[in-house]
Amino acid sequence: MTTAAPAGTAAEELIRTLPQSFRWGVATSAYQIEGAAFEDGRTASIWDTYCRTPDMVHAGDHGDVACDHYHRMPEDVELIGSLGVDTYRFSVSWPRVQPGGAGPVNAKGIGFYDRLVDELLAKDVDPWVTLYHWDLPQELEDAGGWPVRETAYRFADYAMLVFDKLQDRVRDWTTLNEPWCSAMLGYYVGRQAPGRQNFADAIHAVHHLLLGHGLATQRMRAAANPGHEFGITLNLGTATPASDSIEDREAARRADGLGARLYLDPLLRGRYPADIVTDLADRGIELPVQDGDLEIISAPIEVLGVNFYSGHVYSGRDEQGNTRDAQGNPIDRQIPQGKPVTAMGWEIVPERFTELLVRLGRDYPGVPMVITENGSAFADVPDADGFVEDTERTDYFRQHIAAVAAAREQGADIRGYFAWSLMDNFEWAYGYDKRFGIVRVDYETQRRTPKRSALWYRDTIRQVRSGS
Repeated sequence: MTTAAPAGTAAEELIRTLPQSFRWGVATSAYQIEGAAFEDGRTASIWDTYCRTPDMVHAGDHGDVACDHYHRMPEDVELIGSLGVDTYRFSVSWPRVQPGGAGPVNAKGIGFYDRLVDELLAKDVDPWVTLYHWDLPQELEDAGGWPVRETAYRFADYAMLVFDKLQDRVRDWTTLNEPWCSAMLGYYVGRQAPGRQNFADAIHAVHHLLLGHGLATQRMRAAANPGHEFGITLNLGTATPASDSIEDREAARRADGLGARLYLDPLLRGRYPADIVTDLADRGIELPVQDGDLEIISAPIEVLGVNFYSGHVYSGRDEQGNTRDAQGNPIDRQIPQGKPVTAMGWEIVPERFTELLVRLGRDYPGVPMVITENGSAFADVPDADGFVEDTERTDYFRQHIAAVAAAREQGADIRGYFAWSLMDNFEWAYGYDKRFGIVRVDYETQRRTPKRSALWYRDTIRQVRSGS
């Protein structure tokens, strides 16, 4: 049974049990903050195209300017340094570094990240590179995108362009951010770029994303100096049956299989989960596995990045009591748990975070975890000076960092926590309507103002490091 998460003073006391060696960071992604969408040789990504497709993004928003980080990077690194974190997780824009997704490195594009790394190190902040945070070059999507095997090889080529330039100063390398989102939201649900809606394409994309991870990891490791750490980041939650009925238990099994085990098992066990392979076969779909693929995908990694935002309860029946949809597929319906929600409508369930992390440590032992994203959107109200007294977000961080500490006490090997996000930014299909930042961005002036949550985060880090 899942117990309630600690709150208030109990949460603060639990956080103080984290070791002084624990890593603390903030995270962003390229398309969400950089802007400069078509400067210095950068070409279009699938998100540039998707944003220009009518009715796909809130208010027709796009990332052409975003937070103008491309031009304001030194100022932003100064801000990162003021928060007391030791790590900054950022992603590299593929079409900025390799315009069109083919050919040699773009000197101006990679030069931006070269300067960013130097700026971070000068502030004693470790750079943590994510090679792919959803900005596939449009030309590769035109050639078939992630459902096509060739894209995995193109990704490995691009990864090496970045690695060759930055590996002398960057220890931590993440290949992909949230391949579930890239595959399922991009190629099946259609609510993220490229906006396609074909389940078979999405499943093929899953395999080729994981293959791209494996190929890139192999090549980087072969070229690496000693001391590098390689990994991947998955967005994970919990899937709990609404009752003990067969239908509800099966719905939770399928949700966990397609949302978690379809990625974890090939990465960490060298095989796809047999029950999900059977489920897919029942729908006439086969994973496009070729000889040797799973050995490549399951090459050892040093860290598993975990992104967590909520956990869910599942029913195997729709609201009319049916167990099958109009296409004959089984029902997997999320049931509200009656919990408070963020501005995204996501239920706040830190106890599920602990449950997830303990489960990962138990079922997939031997790979250390870092929380590479965790955070919340709320309807921020700035005062006359732009300051936001975001008590809800501060409470969210308090509860979820305590949930991490609780999981560590139960044996989960978690070595760091990165807050999402450093600053308000372009929130994908939600445009600029949702704000996740611990730093407020006035999009008209580009002024940055740390919120109450940023000050709390800074002070919490200091307390843990001092052992007080």
